[in-house]
Amino acid sequence: MTDLLIVTPPFTQLNTPYPASTYLKGFLNTKQIASTQMDLGIDVILALFSKDGLKRMFDSNFVPNQNMTANARFIEANSDLYALIIDDVIRFLQGKNPALARQICAGNFLPEASRFSQLNDMDWAFGNMGMQDKAKHMATLFLEDISDFIVECIDDHFGFSRYAERLGRSANSFDELHKALGKPLSLIDELTINILQDRINLVEPKLLCVTVPFPGNLFSAFRCAQFLKEKHPSIKTAMGGGFPNTELRSIKDPRVFQFFDFITLDDGELPIELLHRHVCTPSDKPEFKRTFLIENGAVVFKNNSPKADYKQSEIGTPDYSNLTLENYISVIEVANPMHSLWSDGQWLKLTMAHGCYWGKCTFCDISLDYIKLYEPIAARTLVDRMQQMMEQTGNRGFHFVDEAAPPALMRELALEIIRRKMVVTWWTNIRFEKSFTRDLCLLLKASGCIAVSGGLEVASDRLLTLIQKGVTVAQVAQVTNHFTEAGIMVHAYLMYGYPTQTVQETIDSLELVRQMFELGIIQSGFWHQFALTAHSPIGLDPKAFGIEPMREEIRFADNDVQFEDSTGIDHDQFSFGLKKSLYNFMHDQCFEYPLQAWFDFKIPKTKIKHSYIEECLTSSDIRFPKSSAKVYWLGSLGEQSIDHKTKNGRTIELCRATFYGHTKAVNVSLDTEKAKWLERQLTLLQPTQSKGTTLSEIKRDYEKTWDDFEPFWFSKELNRLREAGLLLTI
Repeated sequence: MTDLLIVTPPFTQLNTPYPASTYLKGFLNTKQIASTQMDLGIDVILALFSKDGLKRMFDSNFVPNQNMTANARFIEANSDLYALIIDDVIRFLQGKNPALARQICAGNFLPEASRFSQLNDMDWAFGNMGMQDKAKHMATLFLEDISDFIVECIDDHFGFSRYAERLGRSANSFDELHKALGKPLSLIDELTINILQDRINLVEPKLLCVTVPFPGNLFSAFRCAQFLKEKHPSIKTAMGGGFPNTELRSIKDPRVFQFFDFITLDDGELPIELLHRHVCTPSDKPEFKRTFLIENGAVVFKNNSPKADYKQSEIGTPDYSNLTLENYISVIEVANPMHSLWSDGQWLKLTMAHGCYWGKCTFCDISLDYIKLYEPIAARTLVDRMQQMMEQTGNRGFHFVDEAAPPALMRELALEIIRRKMVVTWWTNIRFEKSFTRDLCLLLKASGCIAVSGGLEVASDRLLTLIQKGVTVAQVAQVTNHFTEAGIMVHAYLMYGYPTQTVQETIDSLELVRQMFELGIIQSGFWHQFALTAHSPIGLDPKAFGIEPMREEIRFADNDVQFEDSTGIDHDQFSFGLKKSLYNFMHDQCFEYPLQAWFDFKIPKTKIKHSYIEECLTSSDIRFPKSSAKVYWLGSLGEQSIDHKTKNGRTIELCRATFYGHTKAVNVSLDTEKAKWLERQLTLLQPTQSKGTTLSEIKRDYEKTWDDFEPFWFSKELNRLREAGLLLTI
């Protein structure tokens, strides 16, 4: 029995828990508040996608045969086969039955409905991938076929990573959602309620906290709260998370509080601590932090606690207890390298910093605290938390879910990982800023970084300036090249339809993206159409960006805002062509196609020079680095031998030293004293031995004995060492 139950409602991810509940539980541990967490999403998926679940589904009353599509009839006709093999397929996707991959790939094992038409592209998409990944993709198509059947015949709200998402999107009024909650329970609802009831019987909570990160969680969250109000009215209910933090800041409809007693905004630690106190030890003068509730029939916002929010160093380590990590399933939906990271494999979630260190992008909700209040976490604290999470879960993969991870903190994190000789795998989101030098990217790779994602956005210098992104296209090209050469995959967020964007700029952006993929400096990407949000600089001052918002009365959600662009351009028309071209570019195809080939309407010719990105990569500015830069040696020391070289009748003693990088041995020939000096320096420059020696310190030490250091720094011998792991970080 615990006082507090934290629930993630259906659905978020299939492969790993959404981290909000683990963060809250980790914090509550520091306050000695007992809590239990559950991911209803994975529990419902496993109940539905099981032999018993499919039999129940196929036996239920759904659309009569004559009204079903041919695809649904095929699935219904093979219902026994689907039920027979579903448990084995799920076990395979959980990593518990790898031998099944051969049977799946051999064919004639999985029933093949419409989703399997994609298999024509299997060799193209998976030609260089292994059998396990091919089988995961085929097993995913098998699940998606069943999902199509559910949407058509059982519950049109269903989706693997969302449920009734449409009801939560731009819902200025609560009317439609309230009407849907008055309808009978669907099969998905029944499974959700039954699983929740079992957990309530076990835990007997006094307060149930529901985290709603996305619109696709909202309806299920209300279904859970509705059930509690009907069957367990003594249990208080609270909602928090990404959706209320962005969408429910102007809530006025009292009907919402027939389901939830409290709705909290922004960082949840202190609000939940105070709600726990209020529910479990009531007082005449309760304290609240950023909490909506109902008083005398009206919605009121309470923020009367004098306590300050907790620092990031005080919130504890995310706690994954109560979550059955072995039951999550890895899927490969599409052949997009970054998308496969999101859905395949189990990633432990952490943030390097609260908020965004840049905080200027005009399309972003930078007025809200979750972005506006920037607070980094010390690298040592981060790595302490990583080690604790590894010990608890046995996993060594981390996804840092920052708005944009700070480069300086990424450097310190990498060094701390290397110093502790940890073997981990991690990836994160960044800005493509000039701090990501070749050497920093190599350092990040050495620490286990495998991928980064960042915003190239509109790929237009004029619009990047308007966005206040703080980067140029040329700079993005150079940075993505540094990551790629280090062996770190790069995913680019791409945007079209930004206010005042012209057709010419859209086509020129596509050409720049084409060149980047052709040169291989970006491996993954996705086009998003610009969306206006109420809390962004554009939403707060739309006229400055040439748009006219179409405002409605806000009684419930307030974030996405419809608008009219002064250009009058129909940006929707570019969607299919942009996404189709990108799909081909990601498969190293069709670079030679004229851009007009991707559109069925007339477009202007690009004004971008065909070699523009290539010229960005070949332009170099060689100058002596900043004296404050720190130098590290990631390789190993080797052996030395003495050679004698005669020149002009004079014999010179040379020392031939061998140093070992991760992938190569490097031979360096220097006079004996310089070789000894270099070996001493490299010993001191290893991260396990040093907190970092500046270039000016090395220069000073060198010039105690010899002349100017700069020729030595740019010499062939030092360049060889730099290829093997001598790194300079700013």
